[in-house]
Amino acid sequence: MNMQKEADNWFISWFDSPYYHILYKERNFREAQVFMDNLTHYLNLPEKAKVLDLACGKGRHSIYLNQLGFDVLGVDLSENSIAIAKKNKNDTLHFKVHDMRHTFDEKFDAIFNLFTSFGYFNNEDDNLKTLVAIKESLSEYGFGVIDFMNTNHVLANLVADETKQVDGIDFHIKRHYTEGYICKEIDFEDQGEKFHFTEKVRAFTLADFQELMEKAGIYLLDIFGDYKLKKFHKTDSERLVMIFK
Repeated sequence: MNMQKEADNWFISWFDSPYYHILYKERNFREAQVFMDNLTHYLNLPEKAKVLDLACGKGRHSIYLNQLGFDVLGVDLSENSIAIAKKNKNDTLHFKVHDMRHTFDEKFDAIFNLFTSFGYFNNEDDNLKTLVAIKESLSEYGFGVIDFMNTNHVLANLVADETKQVDGIDFHIKRHYTEGYICKEIDFEDQGEKFHFTEKVRAFTLADFQELMEKAGIYLLDIFGDYKLKKFHKTDSERLVMIFK
């Protein structure tokens, strides 16, 4: 794989790395579960509804959604993550490797794209393709949900430098805004070896999403600003949660 290809698809190597899971293992899953409760309640999803968890990682949210009684498919580009997730599969919980730019043959009652798992692609068309794929994979009465960062809030509160120690590893993290992307440079050493990874996410605002959704023929129904589904404020809200069909 040449370096440019590697740089363009940073998410393939980083999300497949065990260090990704070490760095983020303290993420607040109780908060995430409250979000799932609120979301499924708000959408009034029928019992045994078919739910797609798009970019599911190791599948924690898929597992929880399944416990709520839904028929869940979790998909992710990371083969390592899906291999771990598959250990939890049952008759109504499945996992597979899938590129979110591609439409599914089956239709879903809800498609969730959670925790800023959008805007990784360098090519504008790929973001549009992803939205079109979501739209085309929804059933007639289905809903799509994208939970993204509130870019305005993130930029206003960007911590340029920090060090996080997890499992005895010092992760040195630098954050900056460059050419429409919010970038995170992650450097650390483990067992005498130096590592460097980059996370790069498009700094999409609500207006950007509205423009993309219009192109994709998507109807934006509702917008929330946090996991308790409070009203969205352009400057203060921590999240941008969009419900569409």
